[in-house]
Amino acid sequence: MRWNHYLSYFFGGAFLANAIPHFVSGVMGHPFQSPFASPPGQGLSSATVNVLWGAFNLIIGYLLVCRVGTFELRRTKHVIVAGLGALLMAVMLSRAFGRFYGGI
Repeated sequence: MRWNHYLSYFFGGAFLANAIPHFVSGVMGHPFQSPFASPPGQGLSSATVNVLWGAFNLIIGYLLVCRVGTFELRRTKHVIVAGLGALLMAVMLSRAFGRFYGGI
């Protein structure tokens, strides 16, 4: 397995983790921060924008994990690398959004 496949899995995990809060907030009909708000990442975007942004992140995550190399769920290395990307993104998101929702 080439090193760039692992890099792809890492960032794929990050995109998949980022898809969750945007997509879920949008489906629930709640406004949520997004890069398209004013100011970016701090203001609120509509639920529709968040559903679309979450879906975009899901597609990019899928492409990076499932279409680069041969990702196998039974290969511990593959899962750990994608999981580390997801975990790092989740921690960063918790700190970023915690400022707005009392999590910090």
